[in-house]
Amino acid sequence: MKIGLNHSPTPIQISGTRSGSNNTAVTSPPPVKNKVNKQHNQKKITKWFSQAGIQTSYKNAKPQSIDDKVRIKTQILARRKIANLENILGRALDFCLEDGKEESIDPDWFFSFVNMAEEIFSPAMQELWGKIFAVETAKPGSFSLKTLTLLKQLTQKDAHIFRQAVNLTSYKKGESTPRLLIGYYQKSNIWSFFNTFKNKQLNLAEYGLSYPDLLSLMDLGLIHHSEIESGELSTSTQTEWRCAGTKLRLAAKHQGTTLLYYKFTPTGAELCKLVNKQKLDAYTEAILSTLGRAFNIE
Repeated sequence: MKIGLNHSPTPIQISGTRSGSNNTAVTSPPPVKNKVNKQHNQKKITKWFSQAGIQTSYKNAKPQSIDDKVRIKTQILARRKIANLENILGRALDFCLEDGKEESIDPDWFFSFVNMAEEIFSPAMQELWGKIFAVETAKPGSFSLKTLTLLKQLTQKDAHIFRQAVNLTSYKKGESTPRLLIGYYQKSNIWSFFNTFKNKQLNLAEYGLSYPDLLSLMDLGLIHHSEIESGELSTSTQTEWRCAGTKLRLAAKHQGTTLLYYKFTPTGAELCKLVNKQKLDAYTEAILSTLGRAFNIE
């Protein structure tokens, strides 16, 4: 008895088939999910370019001349720049300081500030620029044009890393340059011969500042490129420090003991003034424990 075969109305396309081979590649349509994701990404790309005055060409849209496109782009960007300056002005007024000097800010500084500030689009960075202008108005000369130029290059990620570094800063009494204390070093002498802790350093990554973060701040010119060793600290005289918000008085237990730290550049020191510090108790406890092996601490 013959059995009738039902032929499929839709043939399956097979590529790369060979007689006697069981390996067949079946062509299938791409997943719907991938298509949806692609459309979603296309919308995001189009949205960002539209904020710069660039529109995609649609089939049913009336064609525009290049002059019309230039005019529209110029108007959109001009509006955004004005909005940026208005937002920064509002932040400056909110942060306005009561006490100020009678002297006025440098006009060249002001218009350089405006030219750079109008291209600051991030709300978080606009707040920072508003603070700068408020401080400069109260105390002209607080921020150099070099600092503004560097600040303009900072991304939100860079600003977050810098803020974390500022939370770990220490200041030596009588000096205004911030430092990142990381430990100490003891030069070889009769006392250190019996001491197993000749060189002890903290891992700042445990407190939110990884080594790649440090390298990033160095590349930006906010921190000097290598760790610095202080001069030998006296065993008879105390040195006062403010470490991450905690006041310390240090006196070396043995001669030849120095502190190790990273030092902020003048530009980095200027920008430190803008950051609201958060006290990190874990870092303070760790630095006290570390330095306590080589220093008498009050």
